Amino acid sequence: MPNVIEGNLVGTGLSFAIVVSRFNEFITAKLLGGALDALKRHGVAEEAVDVVWVPGAFEIPLVARKLAERGKYDAVICLGTVIRGATPHFDYVCAEAAKGIAQAAMQTGVPVMFGVLTTDTIEQAVERAGTKAGNKGWEAAVAAIEMANLMRRLG
Repeated sequence: MPNVIEGNLVGTGLSFAIVVSRFNEFITAKLLGGALDALKRHGVAEEAVDVVWVPGAFEIPLVARKLAERGKYDAVICLGTVIRGATPHFDYVCAEAAKGIAQAAMQTGVPVMFGVLTTDTIEQAVERAGTKAGNKGWEAAVAAIEMANLMRRLG
């Protein structure tokens, strides 16, 4: 039988930064609420969480990397909402946000979680922020706990 290595979902003793986009705040605030609730329910102390607001999803990667480099956080959770419009702007913002968040994790060795909604409609975004499709902020926070614990196990 192989040796299985995985992270657990116990948040006690862990610290997190959450980077939240202010653009589409009526949705990102719900994502943030879900993330904070998940962290609390998994044992993360309120004072072990810092929330940093940025103007939009495009600005998330720079701040996420800066926070990851500080050595203070076990993981960084990125939350935002980009909704398709009539121009290609959506495609550029989504692609660069995703690429930048991935680069922040790879360059720092700190888990940087992608909780940025990329939807075609406002309705889809609302569904993913806590109505029909769960709360993607909650899911990103739970994934952050698991990854933080996995990284500790891996040394």
